[in-house]
This record gives sequence, structure tokens and C-alpha cells, in this order.
Amino acid sequence: MIWFQVIAAVSVVLIGVLWFRLHALLVLLAAGLLVAAMTPPETLQVFAEQQVAAEKWTPKAAADFVQRNPATRLASAFGATAGNVGILIAMASIIGVCLLESGAAKTIIDRALAIVGPKRAPEALMASSFILGIPVFFDTVFYLMVPLARSLRQTLGKDYVLFILAILAGGSLAHSLVPPTPGPLQVADVLKVDVATMMMTGLVICSFSSVLSLLAARTINRLVDVPLRPLSDSSDDQGLATPPLGFSDSAPRPPLWFALLPIVLPVALIGLGTAYRMAVGKHPVIEFIADKNVALGVSASVALLLLYYAPRGTEAIHKTRARVVQQALASGGTIILITAAGGAFGAMLREAGIATVIGELAQGSGGISILLIAFFVTTAIRTLQGSSTVAMITSAGLLQDFAFGDQLPFHPVYLAMAIGAGSKPIAWMTDSGFWVICKMSGMTESEGLRTVSPMSTAMGLSALFFTILGAWLFPLIAS
Repeated sequence: MIWFQVIAAVSVVLIGVLWFRLHALLVLLAAGLLVAAMTPPETLQVFAEQQVAAEKWTPKAAADFVQRNPATRLASAFGATAGNVGILIAMASIIGVCLLESGAAKTIIDRALAIVGPKRAPEALMASSFILGIPVFFDTVFYLMVPLARSLRQTLGKDYVLFILAILAGGSLAHSLVPPTPGPLQVADVLKVDVATMMMTGLVICSFSSVLSLLAARTINRLVDVPLRPLSDSSDDQGLATPPLGFSDSAPRPPLWFALLPIVLPVALIGLGTAYRMAVGKHPVIEFIADKNVALGVSASVALLLLYYAPRGTEAIHKTRARVVQQALASGGTIILITAAGGAFGAMLREAGIATVIGELAQGSGGISILLIAFFVTTAIRTLQGSSTVAMITSAGLLQDFAFGDQLPFHPVYLAMAIGAGSKPIAWMTDSGFWVICKMSGMTESEGLRTVSPMSTAMGLSALFFTILGAWLFPLIAS
């Protein structure tokens, strides 16, 4: 019965996304409702008893749960997920838009290029996209940086593919491995991984993986040459060809330390809480400051100060801040809804018993093999339906019992990293990001398949390699 439910739900996702081109929110809610409706009361009773045995629910709560109708259970899971990640995504959206509108993002990129020079431009592009990819969604990072890649190609006369793939190596990996972007944030929530641990581990693995991926980019660059084509004169292309900054290049920009502050601050605050907790113990004030919601809120407040570099005039600055927050919440609200729907879908799968069944199938498959299972399951979902975020959320729902059992000889954060790594391969026709890269860079579909697709595979395998290496050398659990 459970496998029929899984096949039916995955079919709904694939048909809805690929055939009917429905919004991910509707598809995930429909798939979750289908699984919930197909789950018999006996299975719900077993799940409820497991929660009582784990001392997560009271017997009364378990009895009430079994009596709920499918729509109520789906809505409850939707609300729980939104409550866990909603504030974080909203604050991250504000930070990202402020970095773009104030010119802070361009400050980071220009300074990186100035430090290393044209010969090391790929490294500068990779590092800049990596830093910006933490609070800013990858498609926006690419919009911002692709004009620089085109400019470098015009100046140097070569290595256009390398410049494009260098942007991909940094920003795309950060998007899947480092919170507060929605994919890793939701995976951390499902697997009950502390956000600070997820951020620190993701930063380390992403850093090493980006460097290794850049080597793959150099190889692809030698094998495939893409000429610098003029973008079409359509309004859409003109909009994509221009970085989405609110102000002209002649406008004043924030200094580098100020530009980096909203990115570094939440990592520092959350890390402070973890370090203090390990060294001294819990303290109410430190716990409050290091709370993930507070840390991102403080960082968003600092990011709003960047808008001082807006056009002069107090009234103009106030209007700019109001517009930026409105713009950020409009885009962030959509992401919150999709993430919550994905979390609800995963919860319905868990209530149906999928995690237990997968755990039984993988009985005896301990250690590294679980990371491989997580990687390939996520890769399969990602390749079929295109969205890395949907793939991560779905895979986390399927594999979450591994994080709570005794089969892992290492910290569950490595399971989360393997899921993030698996969300990279394979970028192709089903992936909206694939089309963004091709359209903005002037690549044909064939060139994209020969460059972007193998690069996405190289990024995923690089991240998986360092995840396995980290789990082996630093399991992060008490022996």
C-alpha cells in the first residue's frame, strides 16, 4: 500500500510540474492531500503509538490525531512548517534585496575582482557568488553577476564558459547547503539538525566543494567553447542582461565591511550561542541573542541600514526602505508557502509510514551507504522534476527516520549535506535554473547540456565526496 501511495504522489508531482506546468505550491499540496487521504486509520494508529512511545505526544494527543480528517492533518503540518521557517525566510529575503538595492553586492564582487586581478577572475567570481548565495537566491545572484562574466570575456577574449561555471560553482552550492535558503533550512528542520550546525558544516563543505568544482569548470571550459553572442533586443532579454540593482554605478556604495556585515552577523550570533553552550552552558540572554529568528532579524535590520546609500533625502530613503521590504516579502512569501507545502507533503509521507519502510529496506545499510542512498534518491527526484528545493524537501521527508535511528554512526547533519549534494545533479530541461543560465549567457540548449549539466553533476559529486570525508574524519558524535 505504501509504495502505491508513493508512486501516486510522485506521479502527481511530476505530471503537475512537467505536463500541466502548475505552481509548485499547488502540486505539493495536492500530492500531500492524496497521501493523507490514502493512509488508512490503522497506519495512523501505528504512527501515533510510535510518537507516544518516543514521549513526543501524550495518549490524548495521539487519539485526537487518529480522528483528524486528511485535510486537517495536512493543514496542521503546513502550519507547523511555516512556523518553523517562515520568519527565517522572510528575514533572509529582506537581507538579499537590501544587498542588491544598496549596491553592497556589487561592492563585494568588485572588491574580490580588484584583489585577485583578471588572471584570477574565476576564483573571484566563485567566491563572490558563494558569499552572495548564502542570503540571496541563486537566480538573483546569477542575474547580478553574468554581466561581469560577459565583460571579462570581452576584455580577455576567452574563457567565457569558465566564468559562467565559476558563478555556478559558488552560488548554486551555497543555495543547497547553507541556510537560510529554503532548501537546507527545511531539511535541517525535518532532520532536527541545529541551524548553527547546519550553517557551519555547510560553509565548510561548500567551500571545499566549490574549489573542486572549479577544477571541473576549467576542464569543461577546455572542451567546450561558447562564443559571446549578443542578447536579443526583446524587453525580457534586456531586463535579464542588466543586474537587478536599484541604483546606478555612479551612486555611492557601502564599504566592504558594511556590505559583508549582514551576511556574517547571523553566522556569528548563532555560532556564539553554540560555542557558549558548549563551553559554559545555557544562559538566557545568550540563548535569546543566538536564536535563529532573532539572529536573522538583527541582520535584516542592519541590512536595512545599507539603504542609507540610496539616493539622498530622508523621504526618498524611507520610500526606498518601504519598497524594498515590500519587494522582499512578496518574493519571500511565495518561498514560505512552497516550503510549508513541501514540509506538509513530507509529513504526510511520514505519517503513512514511508520512513519506516525505507528503514527496513536499508536494514544493515549503515554508515556511508545511507549517505549514498540519500544522494541518489535526491538526484533522481531533482532530475525528474527540476527543482532542487522540492527535491531536497521530498527526499528529507522520505529519509527522515534515518536521522532519528541508531543506524547513523555520525551526526545527522551529514545526511542533510548528502541530500543537499544530491539536489545538484542533473540540471537540464526540467530545471528553470538551466533555462535562466542559457538565456542570460547566450548559450544554446545543446551548449547548456554540454556545460551546465556536467557541471551540476561535478558539483554534486564534489559535495558528496567532502560529506563522506567529513562523516568519516569528524563524525561529531560522542563515542
